[in-house]
Amino acid sequence: MTSDHGFQPEEPVRVLAADGSFSPTPAAERYLPLVEALTDAELEGFYRDMVVIRAFDRQATNLQRQGQLALWPPSYGQEAAQVGSARATRPQDHVFPSYREHVVTRIRGVDPMDIIRLMRGLTHGGWDPFDPRNGNTHIYTLVLGAQTLHATGVGMGLVFDGRMGTGDPERDEAVIVYYGDGASSEGDVHEAMVFAASYQTPQVFFLQNNQWAISVPVTTQSRTPLHRRGAGYGMPSIAVDGNDVIASYAVTKVALDEARAGGGPRAIEALTYRMGAHTTSDDPTKYRASDEEQSWAKRDPIARLRTYLESRGASEAFFADVEAEASAVADDTRVRTNALDGIPATKMFDHVYSEPHPHIDEQRRWLAEYEASFEEGAT
Repeated sequence: MTSDHGFQPEEPVRVLAADGSFSPTPAAERYLPLVEALTDAELEGFYRDMVVIRAFDRQATNLQRQGQLALWPPSYGQEAAQVGSARATRPQDHVFPSYREHVVTRIRGVDPMDIIRLMRGLTHGGWDPFDPRNGNTHIYTLVLGAQTLHATGVGMGLVFDGRMGTGDPERDEAVIVYYGDGASSEGDVHEAMVFAASYQTPQVFFLQNNQWAISVPVTTQSRTPLHRRGAGYGMPSIAVDGNDVIASYAVTKVALDEARAGGGPRAIEALTYRMGAHTTSDDPTKYRASDEEQSWAKRDPIARLRTYLESRGASEAFFADVEAEASAVADDTRVRTNALDGIPATKMFDHVYSEPHPHIDEQRRWLAEYEASFEEGAT
């Protein structure tokens, strides 16, 4: 079967078929030892991650519609790609998200309310990436592709400092950077790949191909599969079924382990689908057909893993417990969001410079006097 542009697409790594049956593709063969080593507890953990974050994501979308947030980028449909890849990281690794990796940040330790504060306009960055509680997770980047340059810079630093390739997997570090099919056409991504390949950074470029760059289909962006772009820079590159959390985990774990050990950068294209809007300012009904959405809905990552877990004997009590946790997280998000206050105007002066600056001090004094003049006039 060929694409609209005539190329022969490669078969992606897949472990679970769309119906939830265990049906590895030939491309998955090298990953099967990792798959078979996964315990029931780990697989159930993947499921819990996906269900809880979908509940959080839906709640955040509703909060934006209610005027509580300025914007929200839904992750609905992309949970498997994100959970599998995030669970493949080690604590010492460095994570560079784009702006839709809600469950990645949560797995690494970031409080999801920090994303809410960012989208509400209460903070410029969201969280402190150097706080150990946040698991080396760098802040969201809304400038398309810019985070790939940041990630490559950190990867180069790891090379210069000898913090990879020592043979000690408990100490060696790697970098994973997330970006989308739209960002893959940005110059920043290609410049990052040039330097990553040149310096052999311990880095994984994790592309979530959700088929649409806002309203532009992926077939318009590229005449060949997107992971081949990484191969063009000499990186081992592979496509994975991004709606199969087990395959996403195994492929990412191997890539990170190889990069961490000194094998250089890798590129992964996770084939998935953005079931919701690009952001809450977008209306996908204007450019997507409903039959396309229905086709991808049949490949839902959560339903797929649930069927597989049921075949392994997972109990109804487990699924009920997950639903209860997801509901509790959604409720807590709503309560804490509604309790958020605004920020004082003086906050704008706090982080302009790292050290005190006379011009900032003068502007702060001027604002205080200006506001005081209104108070005096009122009396």
